[in-house]
Amino acid sequence: MTDLSQFHKPITELFAENAAITLTDAQLESYRTNGYLSGIPMLTERQVEIFCADLAELMNPNQNSVELWHEYHTNEAQDPDKVLFHALGAWRIKHSFHDVLWNASFTTTAFQLLGGPVRFWHDQLFCKPARHGGVVAWHQDYSYWTRTRPMRHLTCWIGLDDVNEENGCLHYVPGSHGWKLLPITGLATNMQAIKNVLTPNQKAVFNPVAIPLKPGQATFHHPHLVHGSFENRSARPRRAMVINVFLDGVCSDSDEPLLAGVPAIPRGEPIAGRFFPLLRGTR
Repeated sequence: MTDLSQFHKPITELFAENAAITLTDAQLESYRTNGYLSGIPMLTERQVEIFCADLAELMNPNQNSVELWHEYHTNEAQDPDKVLFHALGAWRIKHSFHDVLWNASFTTTAFQLLGGPVRFWHDQLFCKPARHGGVVAWHQDYSYWTRTRPMRHLTCWIGLDDVNEENGCLHYVPGSHGWKLLPITGLATNMQAIKNVLTPNQKAVFNPVAIPLKPGQATFHHPHLVHGSFENRSARPRRAMVINVFLDGVCSDSDEPLLAGVPAIPRGEPIAGRFFPLLRGTR
């Protein structure tokens, strides 16, 4: 199987017609104030259908691309009644997941929110089956990324289903991007574990808001924003793909590999190379 990480440009024409997005001053201010920006159109109906078909193949535990994944968990919760499929590395395997990184709707939005050139960090798949989907517990993304410096990351979460509170949509704690980094309290088990590490003031303003999305819509959030999603007990699946990026120039803060199976980048060196392509430059 060809490792698509060797190609640093689109391979297909799947996203050739996707338009650049110009954010309004109000949208930029909302992101700065709340730590997120939601409801951004990212994929067409046809593109969503292609992603869902490709995703079904990737979720097959017998698929023949095991060596290309950085992580692959058929159920990170390890409880058959609370299933959370979570994997990193789909961009190396499927043309759709590779080419979406250069989707103009994504790169132009990320460029404006980061304030400069956009470089790829890693992708993720988060899928909850109907009726027995598990949680993604409250967390801050950067708590898992402290092997990089400075903290200039951005997360784009794209729904592949109609997602709402019934089937486990994302929830944000507005303004929590201004909090200091919290300890990791687990990703796929106890939804409320984070409450044990919050200060009284943080608990007082812990007022999550639901982020419903239509298929193909995206929500962007700051790396310190506290977020999570509840169980899916509905009759519908809840499938999502995530693109994590950072401002070009962010450096490695570790002499160990930044991702499983990726050559190490020495501490203090800018993160770049085959597995961290530049998605959008200065123009």
